[in-house]
Amino acid sequence: MDSLPEPTRSIARRVLDFIGADAPAEADFDALALALFAHQHAHDVPYRRFCQRRGATPRTVRSWRDIPAVPISAFKDATLSAHPVDDCERVFATSGTTRGDVKGRNHHPTLAVWEASMQRHFAARFMAGSERLPMALLFPAERELPNSSLAHYLALAARTFGVGESPSFVGADGIDVDGLVAWLDASIDRGEPVAVLGASYSFVHVFEALERRGRVFALPPGSRILDTGGYKNQARELPLDAFYDALAATFGVPRERCINMYGMTELSSQFYDAGNARVPSVKRAPHWVRSRVVEPLSGRELAAGERGVLLHVDLANFNSVTAILTEDVGIAADGGFLLLGRAEGAEAKGCSMAVQEFVEAAAR
Repeated sequence: MDSLPEPTRSIARRVLDFIGADAPAEADFDALALALFAHQHAHDVPYRRFCQRRGATPRTVRSWRDIPAVPISAFKDATLSAHPVDDCERVFATSGTTRGDVKGRNHHPTLAVWEASMQRHFAARFMAGSERLPMALLFPAERELPNSSLAHYLALAARTFGVGESPSFVGADGIDVDGLVAWLDASIDRGEPVAVLGASYSFVHVFEALERRGRVFALPPGSRILDTGGYKNQARELPLDAFYDALAATFGVPRERCINMYGMTELSSQFYDAGNARVPSVKRAPHWVRSRVVEPLSGRELAAGERGVLLHVDLANFNSVTAILTEDVGIAADGGFLLLGRAEGAEAKGCSMAVQEFVEAAAR
């Protein structure tokens, strides 16, 4: 990171310091959010044009709540980066499933901030006091998907918190069911807790494969499961209760130790629940993220209990844009939010109109 030019290096270090702090004050969050907004307004041209259309400048924006949020689909329509894109350490790209081959991209001048965000929150919410666990991954290895934020997330989890090899059982030929079964059987023989991490749709395919074999497992006490995201556009979809019932029945891990991670390529931080004994479960952010439930076009914050679109302000997203309007619907709850699914109907129309506003402003 020392090789980065000013002001990128300075702003990245401020974010790293904030992530590493214990219980920073709300005023400190606000001050850093405003500094990031000023940095992005000065160096991220499409974002500055969008803010100008809304009359938002570093002089007029007084709080993190006032920072204009970019609709998430705008990452497919514009290059959002305060740092020269050719000089970025990594570019993560979305899967491109919603608009054919058009992919959103999030540019990272350094991975140090992204990785610090992942490691600190993962340690607190998933490891929950355990330093390391043997891990099995149900997702392709990072070398096969170098631009996938999820592949890097799982590789970093295994490298930082895993024991030994932490094998991946998903590759070009699909899921290595024989290898996974052997790994699970060996884990049970050792009697030590383990972790199985993967995309939600990978688990659905594992359920089917193991059901055909008549196999279920009773992983050692203290074992846990992490599923990441949903399984849209996959062959089979399960209701949440059925999904977590299947996780518990297949692996012998209670639902309260089956954790869901909610994240996205366009952000640099993740959200976790405290298990899924009941669904939907409350997702919570780390101290460097704030979330709001809003009306998508106006950005008006909705009252507690009202259904709206989720808007996240992520300080770890220091290079592109800090405030992002998602296309996910939720309700504020108990220091976090309930994730209810994708925007539909009027909510989806509002998100589309927000994207159109961004595209028109950024093209000027």
